[in-house]
Amino acid sequence: MKVEQLFTGCLAEMAYYVHSKGEVAIIDPLRETEPYIEMAKADGAKIKYVFLTHFHADFVSGQVDLAKKTGATIVFGPNADPNYDIHQGKDGEQFKIGDLTLQLLHTPGHTMESSSYLLIDEKGQKPYVFTGDCLFIGDVGRPDLAVKSDLTQEDLAGHLFESLRNKIMTLPDDIIVYPNHGAGSACGKNMSSETFDTLGNQKKTNYALRADMTKEEFIKEVTAGLAPPPQYFGNNVRMNKGVNTSIDTILHKGTTPIDADSFKEMSEQKDVLVIDTRSITVFTEEGTVPGAWFIGVDGSFAPWVGALVTDINQKIIFIAEEGREQEVVTRFSRVGYDNTLGFLRGGMHSWKAAGHKVDKVASISAIQFANMLKEGTMEMPLDVRKESEYLSEHVVGIENFPLDTIHSNFAELNPNKKYYLHCAGGYRSLIAASILKANGINNVTDVRGGFKDIKETGIELTDYVCPTTLL
Repeated sequence: MKVEQLFTGCLAEMAYYVHSKGEVAIIDPLRETEPYIEMAKADGAKIKYVFLTHFHADFVSGQVDLAKKTGATIVFGPNADPNYDIHQGKDGEQFKIGDLTLQLLHTPGHTMESSSYLLIDEKGQKPYVFTGDCLFIGDVGRPDLAVKSDLTQEDLAGHLFESLRNKIMTLPDDIIVYPNHGAGSACGKNMSSETFDTLGNQKKTNYALRADMTKEEFIKEVTAGLAPPPQYFGNNVRMNKGVNTSIDTILHKGTTPIDADSFKEMSEQKDVLVIDTRSITVFTEEGTVPGAWFIGVDGSFAPWVGALVTDINQKIIFIAEEGREQEVVTRFSRVGYDNTLGFLRGGMHSWKAAGHKVDKVASISAIQFANMLKEGTMEMPLDVRKESEYLSEHVVGIENFPLDTIHSNFAELNPNKKYYLHCAGGYRSLIAASILKANGINNVTDVRGGFKDIKETGIELTDYVCPTTLL
């Protein structure tokens, strides 16, 4: 028996590879297919099933491509009705993988098709349960993503309460809980950074599994403090219910090299967006193409693309560090941005060699920032962190301007003012600065190191409030 958790940090997502005696099951695969096919090939095995715990909202899953390439059967739980062939499993139905059995447990609440998969070994033991977005480590799935005209988030939370109490919490305390997401995902409120745990420990530490919790208390707690979901979630759900462009086609088109002159011409078209995916250091030192957004591939790339690029069909050309072009296209496609047209061949070196204008975002250190604040010489400082981060602790007198809502708040900015932006560590503030510049707010300066470094300067801060008390 081989059970492997495949963690993708950018999405805080976990897929699973289960192998026994030449047969493999993949649970909740990402868009790209080759990693799973190569793993099975290395084990001399065949992918028999692709199991989905639900229609995912935060990434586009790769079940259709994977099934086409391997002949595997796609399995969903009850209530799933996609536009492709599946085996719609029944509650309690069992599926054989070599000597192992995966038993479907219908666990609605996060969504109505939401299902978990219980692994039973050849001795009848139950070592693992794959809970999808029903149960996370330290949290449970948010119940507001599948709301319909006849189904409220309170209704869904009620279903989730029953699923947890009647299906999950009745399992052995020593069973390992393998969820679909960890800390950083927007599919829950306050997930742990741990990626697995025993059910027994979760019963002791997870607020939603408290033994004496009533259904009414549960509904109230899991629906409190839910931030609006990122705008791309609905698009990803629709894509996961349909048949999409194959990943191979997307990679072929997206990795087209574009010479500097052609790239410039395309970048000036209103319907084309340029995204610079290089590191913070390279972006700030070398500069970029005028009008380009910075979203570095080494940060939370895919979620920020999804949150900030409002058109899922947006034409995108990009700048990447040499050798990472396919990785960038793959990561765009993970959240459904399939219309990548190519990358700048030769990077910024070729751009400069062609004599084209280079744009840069100005920056200052945290110490310079603090000194300017104390001297009263700073015009418009803004904290671009999430509202919950800002309310937890911030520099006294500085306003919150969250990156999440930047597009809806442009009217608050004056293009004649000079803005100084900081986030937690420097990634989001640089994104915000580049977007502002692309939209005509040119007097922007990034604070290097963000709030992490600002705190070390001794500048006056508000009293700290634990983020969990803000939920």
